[in-house]
Amino acid sequence: MWLKKKKEDVQINLTPLIDVVFLLLIFFMVSTSFKKETKVSLTLPEANGETLDAPAQSIEVTVTKSGDIFVNGNGLVNRNIETIKTAIKQSSTDNQTPVIISADAAAPYQAVITVMDAAGQAGFNNLTLPTQKPATDDN
Repeated sequence: MWLKKKKEDVQINLTPLIDVVFLLLIFFMVSTSFKKETKVSLTLPEANGETLDAPAQSIEVTVTKSGDIFVNGNGLVNRNIETIKTAIKQSSTDNQTPVIISADAAAPYQAVITVMDAAGQAGFNNLTLPTQKPATDDN
């Protein structure tokens, strides 16, 4: 007479799996570096004139109040004309692309002229200097 053995139900213990997943989650949360997006704040000079829309593809050069220069949001290591010219050339393969020079109203005049000169030397002749409309006092 053969005795029949009861088959045990096979169970998978999920507790160690959940622990490992939780530890991985904590590891990735702690080791992740978050990129801080900061935009350069400018106070554009004021002028009365037509409002033009920026072209879909353009190179934006920003000159801050302190004279720092950014090309398409990327800061340059120095204010040397060769550095500016290289950054502008790397931003576009076509020298017909418009270059928008956004300079703060209190930006050093020399910094703006240096950017314009670098763009000209790089072969970019379509330069735009954006402004803002003056504040109106309607009293």
